[in-house]
Amino acid sequence: MEENQYKGMNFIERLQYFMEKKGINDNQMTVNAGLSVGLIGKAKVSGKGMSSMNIEKILLAYPELSADWLLTGAGSMLKDDLNGIQTADEANPSTLPTTSMNPSIGTPYYDVDFIGGFDEVFNSQVNIPTTNIVIRGFEKASLWCNVTGHSMEPKINHGDIIALRQCTLNDIQYGEIYAVVLDTIRTIKILRRSPDPDKLRFIPINTEDYDEQEFDKSRIMNVFEVIGSISKFF
Repeated sequence: MEENQYKGMNFIERLQYFMEKKGINDNQMTVNAGLSVGLIGKAKVSGKGMSSMNIEKILLAYPELSADWLLTGAGSMLKDDLNGIQTADEANPSTLPTTSMNPSIGTPYYDVDFIGGFDEVFNSQVNIPTTNIVIRGFEKASLWCNVTGHSMEPKINHGDIIALRQCTLNDIQYGEIYAVVLDTIRTIKILRRSPDPDKLRFIPINTEDYDEQEFDKSRIMNVFEVIGSISKFF
């Protein structure tokens, strides 16, 4: 299976794929990892992730399993060397995502879809984040929120959560992914130059189902760099 196909899976699908390759069933993983009975089955039915505590239990029970691959689909499913140098995840458990209710720790997560009215939530002083997400590598993010839609698959999947850093039009690096609030729509796309200097090209990854579009720069109200995405784990 190609690496980008792993990214097309959600968290529980990647876990199931690992189990199939390992030749273990739900009961065996439940016992080995010390999980609650029925937890894996419920996760499969709901299609949702698991708490960071349960993810840690699985990774401790199966040290050959890559945390990055399980959470994001990036890299290889199995770690290359279990007997040599200690891996980053083993050396520092904070590389696994955790949540915190302390506003000074981590980056705020708003339980709202970017495409479904995100700007009103982000700019309102009466709205507070659901929790803070703590994960190494995302320190520059301003906030996290939800993703809906399939235009950026398989890199960013429907149901993922994305880390955003607020920026300006002058900060844009063409060819990178941005979440953009226009006057009438919100969209997550790769931004590129247009032949018209007053416009930008908005390019999807899933070009089979979605078309490239162009919008006037004057319509852009807010721009956020998409620092990365992970499967929802809580």
